[in-house]
Amino acid sequence: MSEPIHWIALQRQPGVGPVTFRELLQRHGGPRQALAALGEQGRLEVDEARWEADVAWLEADNTRHLITLDDPRYPSRLRELPDAPPLLYVVGDPELLTLAQLAVVGSRNPTPDGRADARRFAAHLARCGLVITSGLALGVDGAAHEGALEAEGGTVAVLACGVDRVYPASHHGLARRIVESGGALVAERPLGTRPRREFFPARNRIISGLSLGVLVVEAAIHSGSLITARLAAEQNREVFAIPGSIHNPLSRGCHRLIRQGAKLVETAEDVLEELGPLLGAGVSSPLETSSEVPAFSDAALPDDPDHRAVLEALGHRPCPVDEVVARTGLKVEAVASMLLVLELQGFVASAPGGLYSRTHRRSEA
Repeated sequence: MSEPIHWIALQRQPGVGPVTFRELLQRHGGPRQALAALGEQGRLEVDEARWEADVAWLEADNTRHLITLDDPRYPSRLRELPDAPPLLYVVGDPELLTLAQLAVVGSRNPTPDGRADARRFAAHLARCGLVITSGLALGVDGAAHEGALEAEGGTVAVLACGVDRVYPASHHGLARRIVESGGALVAERPLGTRPRREFFPARNRIISGLSLGVLVVEAAIHSGSLITARLAAEQNREVFAIPGSIHNPLSRGCHRLIRQGAKLVETAEDVLEELGPLLGAGVSSPLETSSEVPAFSDAALPDDPDHRAVLEALGHRPCPVDEVVARTGLKVEAVASMLLVLELQGFVASAPGGLYSRTHRRSEA
């Protein structure tokens, strides 16, 4: 096995992406030999201080790892890809990368229900033994990681920047908790790399490549989550999608996936049943687990008839107060007051723009 500095030095050469890197390995037998060949051709850019600083950063903490293609810890599912990352920078437990994983992805601006679904599904599936993998983004990604942490399960966050950076910055605390809980942060980019728009689709191929399947919670038609789903299909991974209201723009991406053959998901059992024989030891089947499956009921309703009327007028898609007023015939002031009470009781969730929608409040029966 070559020294880490040789892998890092070859990765930092201009124009050496994942495919070129593998071609150089195959042609010359290893990174050290490839560097020597580039030197003979006068194409080697030498920055030993930078390379040594990278190695020093990795060696400064025992939670930091460099996993290369010839490392037995390299995840086998990811290695199958023609553009598999030649090296992975990991902060946390690298063993999680070899376990059964499910990617959970979706909108950066989900509805309250979408955020809750991501968290509930991730929590249940993590309790069943699946590692929850996502991209640490705002919205569904963050909710999925939170759900896995809530269930004290494993979670992997794949970054579109250097693993020594966290994007978005508001998720620094979440990233720290992922590592402290035994999870992992993963990146293919060199240390110090800032996130750029073009890095995210490449990041998405790693999310799907690590996983047995991808669950899309909410996604607009042009969502990056659909890129992850497409990559998953190309990689022969399972694709799952949660349907939603025809009035919700964030359901349209999921509906398109379902029309294209994605598995329609209503409960966590749907995911576990479909993965079936792909599940390894340590992952419970639906019949073996005693965890509560996310399946929601509208049976629990407020006692007051006016509050019930407001709730029934809302439906499950976000709508403005004046629409509720028109449907119920109640005064604006009364509706606004009741919406506040219903929100405090957990029946209603507010959304940006003064919109409200029902939550999936579970029946106590």
